[in-house]
Amino acid sequence: MTTSDRHRIYGMSFASVYPHYVAKAEKKGRTKREVDALIRWLTGYSQRQLRAQLKKEVDFKTFFADAPEPNPRRELITGVVCGVRVEEVEQPLMQEIRRLDKLVDELARGKSMEKILRE
Repeated sequence: MTTSDRHRIYGMSFASVYPHYVAKAEKKGRTKREVDALIRWLTGYSQRQLRAQLKKEVDFKTFFADAPEPNPRRELITGVVCGVRVEEVEQPLMQEIRRLDKLVDELARGKSMEKILRE
C-alpha cells in the first residue's frame, strides 16, 4: 500500500465533510456562501459544478482530481493547520486538502476574503 492510499480521508465523501467546513465558518459569523467562494477559488468549480459534486458524493480524491481549474495562486497558501505546515506536505492530494482546511480556518478566524484569496 502506497502512502497516498493510507490516508482515510482520500476515500471519504467530500459531501460528508463539507457541512463541517460550513459549520466551522458559521459558528464564527461567516457564511456558507463564503465557504463556497473559497472552494470555487481553490478548485475552479462553478457553483453549479460544486453542487453537482456534493450531490454525487464524490470522494476527496475525485473531487480534487476533477477540479476544472485549480488556482495557480493556491501555492501562496502557507502556514500551519492541524499541526502540519501546509507548504511542506509532500503528497499532492493531502496538500490540496490541507490548503482547503487552511482557507476555512482563516475564514473562521475573521480574515477578510481579499486576504484569504491572496488578492
